[in-house]
Amino acid sequence: MISSLAIIFLVGLSLAEICHKLNLPRLIGLLISGIVLGPFILDWIAPSLLSISAELRQISLIIILFKAGLSLNLADLKSVGRPAFLMTFVPASLEICAYILLAPILFNISHIEGAVMGSALAAVSPAVVVPKMLQFMEQRYGTNKNIPQLILAGASADDIFVIVLFSVFLGMTQGHRSQVGDFLKFPISIVSGIFLGIAAGLSLYLFFETAYVKKNYVRNSMKVIIILGVAFLFIAIEEWLKNKIAISGLLAVVSMAAMIRRKSSPFVSQRLSEKFGKLWLAAEILLFVLIGAAVDIRYTLNAGLPAILMILIALIFRSVGVILCLAGTNLTWQERLFCVIAYLPKATVQAAIGSVPLAMGLSCGQMILSVAVLAILITAPLGALGMDHTYQRLLHKDN
Repeated sequence: MISSLAIIFLVGLSLAEICHKLNLPRLIGLLISGIVLGPFILDWIAPSLLSISAELRQISLIIILFKAGLSLNLADLKSVGRPAFLMTFVPASLEICAYILLAPILFNISHIEGAVMGSALAAVSPAVVVPKMLQFMEQRYGTNKNIPQLILAGASADDIFVIVLFSVFLGMTQGHRSQVGDFLKFPISIVSGIFLGIAAGLSLYLFFETAYVKKNYVRNSMKVIIILGVAFLFIAIEEWLKNKIAISGLLAVVSMAAMIRRKSSPFVSQRLSEKFGKLWLAAEILLFVLIGAAVDIRYTLNAGLPAILMILIALIFRSVGVILCLAGTNLTWQERLFCVIAYLPKATVQAAIGSVPLAMGLSCGQMILSVAVLAILITAPLGALGMDHTYQRLLHKDN
């Protein structure tokens, strides 16, 4: 495993730097590294590391989402409340509708299998979107209208909605009847995750402040360790209670960070943000290389032109959904176009659940996995390139 980590970091960094020199997003180099080093080409990553790949990717997401939460101003979120709420489910819903309508025609599958395919592919990737939004917030692009905050908030909850629908549609393919409670998991998981994060964030703030008052000062490095421990506990709680109550552990992480920012001094939250930013330098490499390693490039050969056509049409449906969410806002057409581009990338969820239908023995499983792989390869670079090359032209820089 140690040699695999060495290869991942060295090769990943090298290809990321090459892409940077070519004015391409670094994540493209990291994804290519994972695909090439992974089990389906060179097979240079140890099976023991691949067996915990999902957990390592989740740890990386926790780090970047906590950093994102530290950058969120609750007053800013309140000002973009309606569009942010709509962005959590409207674009994904329209994209799933595209698969339900067209996948049976293109792939000769049933409508419910098209729904499974759509829900496996409809989630936006927070791994791609969140770091970009943090970058734009730091550079103050679009912050005059809270555009990065809007996209960040919507993308953080979009995955929950899609995964809930995926589990419902997957059950329907096996003859299970959907219940009202299945669909209620989405709002319940959001509300419970937010409240859990707020409670934890307030508790941590009081703990750190009490220690400071008693002159038993907690160093920032120790705060990071404690916060990570609590964040990992959120994910464990989500798993422990999944059959009793729906809780979004990742949303709890964001809420906890936002509460700590709200209560703490700007100096403290800035120092914590810097610490998590340094952790992200290593976590980013692991996250995208391991996502690439989960991509079985062989399945792209089975997908063909119908899959490419399906993905592109679904993205059009998704883009219409984003435009509908932004109707009635004060955003210009350039800013709305940027929001459309920012909502294109897919990677994290597709790498995690794309193979589930195949593993469950569904006849459409191989096709779903093929389209999921192709969607990652098309949309992750497309979205990242689009954001990198348009944000300075489409967004206003706030002084």
